[in-house]
Amino acid sequence: MDTVQVSIWVVGTLVFVALLFDFMNGFHDAANSIATIVSTRVLKPHQAVVWAAAFNFLAYFLFQLKVASTIGKGTIDPAIVDYYVVFGALIGAIIWNIITWYYGIPSSSSHALVGGLVGAAVSKAGVDGLITAGVLKIVAFIFVAPFLGFVIGGLLMVIVSWICRGMAPRKVDKHFRRFQLLSAAAYSLGHGGNDAQKTIGIIWMLLIATGYSHTSDQIPGWIVLACYSAMGLGTMFGGWRIVKTMGNRITKLNQARGFCANSGGAVTLFLATAFGIPVSTTHTITGAIAGVGSTRGARRVRWGVAGGIVWAWILTIPCSAAMAAVAWYIGTLVL
Repeated sequence: MDTVQVSIWVVGTLVFVALLFDFMNGFHDAANSIATIVSTRVLKPHQAVVWAAAFNFLAYFLFQLKVASTIGKGTIDPAIVDYYVVFGALIGAIIWNIITWYYGIPSSSSHALVGGLVGAAVSKAGVDGLITAGVLKIVAFIFVAPFLGFVIGGLLMVIVSWICRGMAPRKVDKHFRRFQLLSAAAYSLGHGGNDAQKTIGIIWMLLIATGYSHTSDQIPGWIVLACYSAMGLGTMFGGWRIVKTMGNRITKLNQARGFCANSGGAVTLFLATAFGIPVSTTHTITGAIAGVGSTRGARRVRWGVAGGIVWAWILTIPCSAAMAAVAWYIGTLVL
């Protein structure tokens, strides 16, 4: 009986830590959803975070849990998972998120979590603990997702420019203030649908490893509801340090450009979620913003800022993996 009680306590603590990570994911990535509508003054910051949080949560009703399955079964060997591995992965990801939030770096919470899983798994079982195909697919989309966002955002901007070529700029801005609300809502749906599922996958992995669930079972509804709620609450508190970088430092946005950037990002996220691919919302919206800016000429994009962000992308997985490896070791001593 004492063993069961200790197991329940440990599992409950790790579920709480996972939901804390999900909250921080929403907090950290809120800027991705609201940066364009705040920088173009369509909504005030406190209005924008409520708008984004609501659609983060509404994704609960729209998306199948394919991304959760990829995280739960497709990145590391389920046979090596225990609560030490989950603890290490979550702590490594949380520490990296705190560091990048503090310095205002738009890094990927998603890839911090993947890096955490990789670091903890390798610490326990070596590279044989990884499912190579799944990890490589996620790594490939570090580059594929922003490229898709870049192309789709740029194409939408060209189409919008052609349609509105004879309209007065003031009239264009008036119309796209409303459209931008819709595109921000769509982007927030995509954000919630892809990112919340990663934590769902982690908690499900934990329950399977500790015997409270089985791979043949459906993912419990309370996990899904709790993760979407945690992400929505995190978004409501917002990651203000990152808004400025995403909103105006890459390229100057107006209402039409903001609409195209959010729409390009949303389409990319919907496609990735439909195929069960965990992608970074940060990478996606950065690519879309750069694509929109590039339609006005390459000089309109601050490639130095974008390049600095890319370095953060490249460093996220190895850095969070290293932190997770240390956290895994500490976990084996204290849990």
